[in-house]
Amino acid sequence: MGTRCVTLAAAVGLLALAGGVAKAQTAEMSFFVTSAGSGKGADLGGIEGADAICQRLAQAVGAGGKTWRAYLSTQASAGVAAVNARDRIGAGPWRNAKGAVIATSVADLHGAAANLTKQTALTEKGEIVNGIGDRPNEHDMLTGSQADGTAFGPGDDRTCGNYTRSGTEGAVMMGHHDRTGLDQSPPAKSWNMAHLSRGGCSQDALKSTGGAGRFYCFATN
Repeated sequence: MGTRCVTLAAAVGLLALAGGVAKAQTAEMSFFVTSAGSGKGADLGGIEGADAICQRLAQAVGAGGKTWRAYLSTQASAGVAAVNARDRIGAGPWRNAKGAVIATSVADLHGAAANLTKQTALTEKGEIVNGIGDRPNEHDMLTGSQADGTAFGPGDDRTCGNYTRSGTEGAVMMGHHDRTGLDQSPPAKSWNMAHLSRGGCSQDALKSTGGAGRFYCFATN
């Protein structure tokens, strides 16, 4: 009986230790892929709405004490200047929910040193997101950005009306969080600029190419 009690106590102690480590890692988290989008395709309520989604999801896992921003660029429109995704996410370094470093700086994030893969581009809950070969494939991440993290010029819509459209009009640039893509030539390996949405900005349009309206969130502090 005494041995069983000791074993049980040890197991409880290990669980408590594991829980403490998980909480510590979450506290350090400064990057995640959203566990869900808005449910309205690329209509996120504008860039401010996207930021609010990041903040809400972070808050739900105990990381709401930081300022979170969506990795999204906007295009110049009606006299309002464009916004570059790279300019709104802080200076780094950024860690995922398991403590792995994604990038140490903005330059590294947009270069060969970026540590973004299916295994590291985790949700705020520390979960892996489906990619190529999974059902459903959800590797398309909304970015509205060029490969260097800057906005597209005015003209053709690359942001679904700066994330306010959910119909057949417009398109949005997306990256592949798993950095693979068999439908591209050469295969798309860009986490932030793989291809445009097809058929518009609706949830169904995003699903048709392997997406779910997810996007990246970074802590600025």
